[in-house]
Amino acid sequence: MNPADLRAAFVEDLTAVAPDIDPDSLSDDDHLQDDLGLDSMDFLNLVSALHKRFGLPIPEADYPELATPAKAVRYLARALAG
Repeated sequence: MNPADLRAAFVEDLTAVAPDIDPDSLSDDDHLQDDLGLDSMDFLNLVSALHKRFGLPIPEADYPELATPAKAVRYLARALAG
């Protein structure tokens, strides 16, 4: 998957967890919890959705790598590359 595909998949999972987020106004640097207001349960649901979609284990130590869309895309690209 290329970065645009990864971002689209991430945004799809994010908006499924938090439907009040407008994907068209989402910036790559928006912090999911600080800027967008995701609570810890929403974040865990997002991690679960990403795990299910990509089949990747996402250890808790890596959660900060999913804090923004840009970080998440980089993290997922690295993880999928193996």
